[in-house]
Amino acid sequence: MEAEPGETLLSVLRDRLDLTGTKYGCGEGMCGACTVLVGKEAVRSCTVTVANVAGQAITTIEGLARDGKLHPLQRAFLGEAAFQCGYCTPGMIMASVGLLNARRSPGEDEIKRELEGNICRCGTYPRIVAAVRLAARGGSRG
Repeated sequence: MEAEPGETLLSVLRDRLDLTGTKYGCGEGMCGACTVLVGKEAVRSCTVTVANVAGQAITTIEGLARDGKLHPLQRAFLGEAAFQCGYCTPGMIMASVGLLNARRSPGEDEIKRELEGNICRCGTYPRIVAAVRLAARGGSRG
């Protein structure tokens, strides 16, 4: 697949690869709905061009489960009911995976700081933080 010059990673994921778990939100990197992993780091795919990530491993929400088993953060989000409408959930989970890749046992304040730029219009922030803490401890209710 040949990307157009300046084409964003988000547009390629959604429009060309049909990986629609990554959501379009603001288009300016401010809401976090489009968060994916580049390597082990969480990035806003709406602000990254395909050329800037060429040759790097990209993981979307669709790629977290392994061998038919949900990722620990996915299980924790389910166990804590850390979503309502679900629009922000993929970005929240991917940002949280990035955080846990960088720091295995973050405290509540660190989780809040890391997810500060991810917007949840339903206001499930306390349950989201609880889910990240649960996953960091190696648990998953439900």
